[in-house]
Amino acid sequence: MTKTEKAVTWAIKIANDPAHGYDQDNRWGPDYDCSSLVISAWQQAGVPVKTKGATYTGNMKSVFLSCGFKDVTSKVNLSTGSGMKRGDVLLNIASHTVMHIGNGQVVSASKNENNGYHGGKPGDQSGKEIKLQSYYNFPWDCVLRYTEDSSTTDPEPQPTAGNAKIRKGQGYANKFANAGISITGKRDAATKKAGVKVLQTALNRDYGAGLDVDGIWGTNTDNALGQHYVKNGETQYMVTAAEILLLLRAYDPNGVEIPGTFGSGLLSAVKAFQKAQGLTVSGTCDRNTFLKLIS
Repeated sequence: MTKTEKAVTWAIKIANDPAHGYDQDNRWGPDYDCSSLVISAWQQAGVPVKTKGATYTGNMKSVFLSCGFKDVTSKVNLSTGSGMKRGDVLLNIASHTVMHIGNGQVVSASKNENNGYHGGKPGDQSGKEIKLQSYYNFPWDCVLRYTEDSSTTDPEPQPTAGNAKIRKGQGYANKFANAGISITGKRDAATKKAGVKVLQTALNRDYGAGLDVDGIWGTNTDNALGQHYVKNGETQYMVTAAEILLLLRAYDPNGVEIPGTFGSGLLSAVKAFQKAQGLTVSGTCDRNTFLKLIS
């Protein structure tokens, strides 16, 4: 696992654990404020930002730059978050910082249960003191990206014309979701749209989502996906969707059933895809994995 992935995974774990809340008076664990959360995430990942003097937003930039980060502000869109990557540190030097975790989300520590910065009870009393949320522009002064990770992930398979796995996935997409695409073996725009149709179909069949199977990723589809995921041993249409989407990305889940059963072949394919995409390698096809599969 790269240092970036270690930092992100740790911060997400802290946000999901109610034992950790927001506090500026006791900020180096188990409670944190915005800067101590981000600094601690990278320190425990093996990047010595705290050791070298980063203590709050006002001195983070210079220390992070000395520890292998680069200022990539010019390469991203601060208004929309476009161009940001998992692990990017978003910094307002005067007062706030968060970490981008991919898929348009950040992990942040903001305020305590009293909507303040001091005097709250230990732990997350409101469920929102340290949380995952959609990207927002605070506004940020800069975006810092760690650049010294060695590559420890498998390269993404490079689909080519005639790719047998993609052809197989296209055939299943037509059968499962009436996708209406040509069996070309190419991962083109029509095939990506078909992937969304596959997921919409599964959401309708498993959860009665009532979605139009139109291949358009809109608010309704995003809300329907919610926190849905599939894991080893389950049998449902969302498993079928995971199998087809992996084929459309040139991975082999070793068979597609309708509805699908999550077996060892799918488990291996999900893990390989997660590793190649820099996701947590859990083997569970969760929301973030589904979003990467249709991207």
